Amino acid sequence: MSEETSASVDETMWNGLLHGGLGGTFMGVPKIELTREAIAAAGAKAVVYGFPFDATTISRSGANYGPRAIRETSVQYTNFQATFDFDLFTHLPLFDGGDCHVALGNTPKTFERVEADIAEIVAGGAIPVVFGGDHSVSIPVGNAARKPGTSPGWVQFDTHLDSAPDVGGELLSHCCTITRAVDNGYDPAKMVLVGINGWMNPKTELQYCRDHGIRVIWLEDIWTKGTAWAVEQILERVGEEGFYLTFDIDALDAAFAPGTCAPTPGGMTIREAFEIVRGISPAGLIGLDIAEPAPSLDHSTRTQLIAGRLALEALAFHAGSPSEPIYIG
Repeated sequence: MSEETSASVDETMWNGLLHGGLGGTFMGVPKIELTREAIAAAGAKAVVYGFPFDATTISRSGANYGPRAIRETSVQYTNFQATFDFDLFTHLPLFDGGDCHVALGNTPKTFERVEADIAEIVAGGAIPVVFGGDHSVSIPVGNAARKPGTSPGWVQFDTHLDSAPDVGGELLSHCCTITRAVDNGYDPAKMVLVGINGWMNPKTELQYCRDHGIRVIWLEDIWTKGTAWAVEQILERVGEEGFYLTFDIDALDAAFAPGTCAPTPGGMTIREAFEIVRGISPAGLIGLDIAEPAPSLDHSTRTQLIAGRLALEALAFHAGSPSEPIYIG
């Protein structure tokens, strides 16, 4: 990252978020400089990136603490999945690039910095693995993850449609991830919203999806038709150039993931989420974000533990994990 510096800098003065930056890395993986040269030289195939920012939320705050909390609880995971006899790091070397340097009170400048960092990760040959932060993270990350001249898909797990044209005139909002993705060049015909449900989806957002032909898989569809059907529907849409995966943790039932800005009574089960993520990730990820974990709103650590595991499941099946458990005995 390059920042303008003055001739005289007060080293005792704060210049960013006190809760941002690295405490420890995700799963203890090596730190890496966010330059394409360093990423390519290390042979990185995926780079973790934190987005400690929730300035666009219309609901409860607290997702800005998500990246640090996910990293702290990640010590409870290893890189080996015994069920499938699969070592993730052997197939997909993972590094941690730290957090975005948030421009306090300035969403456009913060997004410019995010896009610049993600562009370096992609140019270095790695997948960005981003921990939010509110769901506006998908706007700059999704934009930078899509290489020029390509037409990848977009898969979003969420309770909400997030297809608002704006929120009170503001275009950069966690309610506008879908509209901004379309504005940034994603083909609506290759977009799928998964698990949408409940009482927080305005008529305007529903009409936007209808007008643009965006596929919506309602939660009730998953209840009645199952996860295998949902996987088929998604894979039919995303095409053959991979897809950007964004998972808003509020897609899950609040019984599993209470630590989020707009918790969902009766949302998806963790098992449903794992089955669908495992089923679609072999189609190829161009980027991944887990949005809206708010650890201060969860008296336990389960929400951030789920967030970390969702990332591991997606990365493992993208990297070629078997889908059938090994036989013992």
